[in-house]
Amino acid sequence: MKIINFVIVTALLGLSQASLASMKVTVNGMVCSFCAQGIEKSLLKLDGTKAVLVDLKNKVVVVEPKDGKTLNEKEVRQEIIDSGYDVVNVETIPQTVAQFRDQMKGKK
Repeated sequence: MKIINFVIVTALLGLSQASLASMKVTVNGMVCSFCAQGIEKSLLKLDGTKAVLVDLKNKVVVVEPKDGKTLNEKEVRQEIIDSGYDVVNVETIPQTVAQFRDQMKGKK
């Protein structure tokens, strides 16, 4: 019985961590702040989006989900494509937008 409880608790913790994961998207074609604003505005319209960071220098867009929500990769990808940019890669990261921003500032 203890093993079953452990498995259930571990699975639930894993699910809660997954819902906190942000999406890091590598994007080609972004060259100016107007590009960044368009992508940010478009992604903030999505129901599950809490925050967006566009890093033009590194060609990266980070999308953070609202608490208790998960991001739909297909929706995020399509919003960026519909905005006129090429999606090169999508990955899940454990940082919030603020944490990612702080991490990038530390690398400068």
